Amino acid sequence: GVGDDDALRGVDHALAARVVAGPGDQRADGLHGLLARRADHRFKVAVVGKSSLVDLTGRLRRRPSREQALEAVRTLIAYAGDDPDRPGVVDTPERVLDAYAEWFEGYDVDPAEVLARTFQGRTGYDHLVMLRDIEVESHCEHHMAPFLGKAYVAYVPTNRVVGISKLARVVEIFARRFQNQETLTLQIAEAIQGALNPAGVGVLIDAEHQCMTTRGLRHKHVSTITTQFTGVFKTDKALQERFLRFTQRG
Repeated sequence: GVGDDDALRGVDHALAARVVAGPGDQRADGLHGLLARRADHRFKVAVVGKSSLVDLTGRLRRRPSREQALEAVRTLIAYAGDDPDRPGVVDTPERVLDAYAEWFEGYDVDPAEVLARTFQGRTGYDHLVMLRDIEVESHCEHHMAPFLGKAYVAYVPTNRVVGISKLARVVEIFARRFQNQETLTLQIAEAIQGALNPAGVGVLIDAEHQCMTTRGLRHKHVSTITTQFTGVFKTDKALQERFLRFTQRG
């Protein structure tokens, strides 16, 4: 309705917010969550619900129905040159949608909520906390092909710490969306920095992109490395080098 549009346009377009959908997910009843993620080119979708989302212009958009999505997969099967009614692929659209529900579940999870449960109070520990070899399973936003690899995430706490599993979960949430690796690396760092306000955050991702290994140039075993640093990881070169050493084996 008009009221919904006005409410959404009232949100500063320099910010992104998660909308809590109303009955039937057809209207936005209110804004919920942190207005902390910048709505620029790095955040393609600012707001997501189970059957609706808000794009960066502040407009509420409906997700296609399951039947529409099934028909789209059938169309792609036919476009590839096969018969969507052939016994071997007749159930493929259902399987594809089930797979999509797993591969892209990150659109339905707010990383700010995952990081909201922290432990406050200084423990005297003010050095690097790091997770290595976090599995990255994402899909290239340009070709919808997987890119797979590892993430290394570290932060230097101040007065707030978070359960280490939450750091891995944040990687998973952002990875389970259409992505490019540079954006993924940045989003992870900014989410942790914004939620915990640590002295600094370091993120490194090393991944192989199947849009390059299985098509186009077809170069096998070529990996892409991206890094993002905030706070002391950016200003303290010794700490940055220590982080980078810890990403290596041996």
